[in-house]
Amino acid sequence: MPRHRLTDREFNAIRHLLPKQRTGKKGRPWVDHRSVIDGIFWILKTGSPWRDLPEVFGKWQTVYARFRRWSLEGLWDRVYNAMLKRLDKLDKIDRTLWCVDGSVIRAHRCAAGMIPQSEENDELVALGRSRGGYSTKIHILCDGQGTLLGITATGGQRHESTELENLIDHCELSLHRYDSRPDAIAGDKGYSSHAIRDRLRELGIKPVIGSKSNESREEELDREAYRRRNIVERLIGWLKESRWVSTRYDKLACSYLAFVQLAAMRRALKLI
Repeated sequence: MPRHRLTDREFNAIRHLLPKQRTGKKGRPWVDHRSVIDGIFWILKTGSPWRDLPEVFGKWQTVYARFRRWSLEGLWDRVYNAMLKRLDKLDKIDRTLWCVDGSVIRAHRCAAGMIPQSEENDELVALGRSRGGYSTKIHILCDGQGTLLGITATGGQRHESTELENLIDHCELSLHRYDSRPDAIAGDKGYSSHAIRDRLRELGIKPVIGSKSNESREEELDREAYRRRNIVERLIGWLKESRWVSTRYDKLACSYLAFVQLAAMRRALKLI
């Protein structure tokens, strides 16, 4: 049997969030959701082309079509958001400290070509040229336990600091109420700016951001909290263990982000 399947406990945790399966209609036999999702996770973990999907999961066209349809319908967002709300009710979301970071993902040759290359078009597909070559940069927001709370993608040349506010806006948990916001947000020196610190303080969040060598030191920097910032780096390393995350093969940014979210979902399922 192929590896990387969901366990019964993991599948049962998301079964009720999936669309109802078609029954009693004429046509081709309906491939059950369990096989399709197991096939998607197999692709995610191995980084194999869709055409190499083992037949035990069904036809690769069927698995890909359902993955694509569910991505366009926003199913993965709804499933992951429901999981986070459940973790929140179980008091497994750490609000003492959230962490942010960015990571460059090298884009495979097959990721290009969706639309003609230009600065404007590259922005649409979240591709660009950085020191590492043609790449995407993912921006990650997580809690103090390494649970993914928000993610965005830009071209590889974009600086992390320019995406922070957008990343907070994409947080899956509502931050409208003060009591739902974290006590502090930690980031490396790439996020060091007066504008970012002032914005976080406006939200009632304590900034834990190191100062650059050419800046005056932050006297209020919480050293102990800053040392905990490595949790986001460990999360990125864990996500990149899935080969479809460590290299971008998708032409569309939404498809690539769906795979990153699926990798985070597999991690969160272990906590439920």
